[in-house]
Amino acid sequence: MDREASTNTGQVHGLAHFLGIAQICSYGTIYYAFPVIVVAMQRELGWSKSDVYGALTIGLLLAAALAYPVGLAIDRGYGKRVMVWGSITAAVLFIAWSFVHHLFIFYLIAAAMGSLQAAILYESAFALLARRVGPQNSRAGITTITLWAGFASTVFIPLEQFLLDGWGWRASLWVLALVNVACAAGYWHWIKPELDAVNATQTSSKADNIARDKNIVHEALRSSVFWLLLIALTTYSMVFSVFTFHMYPMLLDKQLPTNEVVWAISIIGPAQVLGRMIISRFASSVSMRTLGSIMLSIFPFVFATFLLDSLSFQLVAALFGIYGLANGVFTIVRSQVVPEMLSAHAYGALNGLITVPTIIARAIGPVVAAWLWAIDQSYNIVLVAQVGAAVLLTLLFWAANLASRKKPLAN
Repeated sequence: MDREASTNTGQVHGLAHFLGIAQICSYGTIYYAFPVIVVAMQRELGWSKSDVYGALTIGLLLAAALAYPVGLAIDRGYGKRVMVWGSITAAVLFIAWSFVHHLFIFYLIAAAMGSLQAAILYESAFALLARRVGPQNSRAGITTITLWAGFASTVFIPLEQFLLDGWGWRASLWVLALVNVACAAGYWHWIKPELDAVNATQTSSKADNIARDKNIVHEALRSSVFWLLLIALTTYSMVFSVFTFHMYPMLLDKQLPTNEVVWAISIIGPAQVLGRMIISRFASSVSMRTLGSIMLSIFPFVFATFLLDSLSFQLVAALFGIYGLANGVFTIVRSQVVPEMLSAHAYGALNGLITVPTIIARAIGPVVAAWLWAIDQSYNIVLVAQVGAAVLLTLLFWAANLASRKKPLAN
């Protein structure tokens, strides 16, 4: 029995480590490489900033439509199929992207690529891990995933810049396709639905569990905590998305050399990992809602500092380090606030509901920022909006924190 338990623990650790490595690849190829690639595309094809970010918006809106059904599918044991086929589809789309010459075709490919974010990024990986070990026992595994995934920008922004400099953006997309094929093979090997905790511990029928989860979802929809949390995380998603997709051109706009921009952005990954290591080592029992409230309070000060007219590499590096640390910790918070503040059951469904508006915000944010930039061809107005949104986000999450303590949702 001890040997069986030891084997299962080892398999769970292996799954968590693989999911983390796969998230480096999925975020790196689908998310962080995008703003670097589209700058090169704009130069070659003559497209505007709003053109390319409009394609991203459509894709993310499709991802929003898929978020809830994907969450339900993982809750019901189909996570392996979701992750494997999502990565294979991504590989095919990257190859198709490499042949693009017309904006309409790019929109079709970018739309399909964006929709895959509902299937192979954090939300799906967290739900899959939570199903394997149970949401209450998932904090350590999710921390492991995020420790690895924090290196996505550090690995893939310099890699994509290297590929662009050496072979051009079209050839670089073939490399990104191969990375996703490797992810699909890994998912096929590591994900074992038959070992999920729900299969070992459930004493009620599948129909009973489905009915229970539906009741929990209905109760959550009547809870003020759910709506405060949803609006807070939606605002966070917009703030994160705007900064992720515009920090590269924003720093170029501030007249920083390209190599300094790339290295400064690369600091975010290690800073995220450092934040997660500190939390794992020294604050493993701290409430997620308290941790999240503190971390989000840092964001307004970071974005306000970027409004300075003159930014040195040292200052930018420090700001990205602080932002990365706070954002890295909040990624863990985001994965755990549903079981802590809402319910230990229906993890995929509740996260899926919350993910729908957050992906919509992630979709709208970059293109709205591009429109704001176009007003006076400057990122200052974008940064002012970021500061305001960060303040709102902080207040909303604090309100959800306090409300969840007064009126906890029954499980």
